[in-house]
Amino acid sequence: MSPSTRRLLKESADLQTNPSPYFHAAPVSESNLFDWHFTLLGPPPPSPYAGGIYHGRITLPPTYPLRPPSFRFLTPSGRFEVNREICLSISGHHEETWQPAWGIRTALIALRSFMDGDAKGQVGGLDVGEEVRRAYARSSRGWRCEACEGSRGRGNEEVMREWWGVCREAGVRVEGEDFGGEFGVDEEEKEKGDEKKKEEEEEGVDEAAAAGADAAVTAATDTPRVQQEPPSQPQPQPQPQQQLQQHTPPATRPSVPAAPASASASATTSQDTPWLDRAIVGVIIALVAMILRRLTRDMDLE
Repeated sequence: MSPSTRRLLKESADLQTNPSPYFHAAPVSESNLFDWHFTLLGPPPPSPYAGGIYHGRITLPPTYPLRPPSFRFLTPSGRFEVNREICLSISGHHEETWQPAWGIRTALIALRSFMDGDAKGQVGGLDVGEEVRRAYARSSRGWRCEACEGSRGRGNEEVMREWWGVCREAGVRVEGEDFGGEFGVDEEEKEKGDEKKKEEEEEGVDEAAAAGADAAVTAATDTPRVQQEPPSQPQPQPQPQQQLQQHTPPATRPSVPAAPASASASATTSQDTPWLDRAIVGVIIALVAMILRRLTRDMDLE
């Protein structure tokens, strides 16, 4: 058994043991492990491919994984040409960027993310309007691959529903399997749901506005009552620095405690002034005594 065959058998078993709810991939037949088909869910909203299920083909070279695989979409998508090899960094068009550690799982995850990119002249890419891509996404769920033994003539949606059963058995969480969330809904049902949601939001806004108005009226009625009632307890005396930093309205600031603060400041100033006066007088007396002593000594010498 060649290394490529062992690698492909290992990847096939891994995809069955650890399934992904976003894609299904398997060899077309047990006799040919180098030709695979995949069924891939489109990217999530707001992508124009949301709700779409796309089928494609993977061709692996004999030296895989040393060389990259090639991909082509068989389901019309509006993003890639039908049944033409795609030029991607994970495909055979760019062997220099391929890493042998990557595998089919990694390539399909990257392929799903590449769908939202712009073609920009890419080989196998298409530039069409979003409405066309959304129409392709809706019609892709019923698309059938007649050449794929795994689908047995079933549509893409049937294939994925069966695959989701495998995912649930393996303990993998499956979201949006009713095609009502990420994978799309019928347009009529979607419009009804949007209208109902809009009405509920408008009702919620009206109720919030009414509650806000009632609260404003109650606050306006209670405010004068609080201002007219005298304080039951004297307010604590604020410090001078705190009074300068406060910016409360004059109506709510008590005016009586300001006088004790001024009196306290004046008392402090008056207590400091006599001490300075006594110090100055003491210095003057000392100077006079020194001068008199000097004069007396000079007179004694004469």
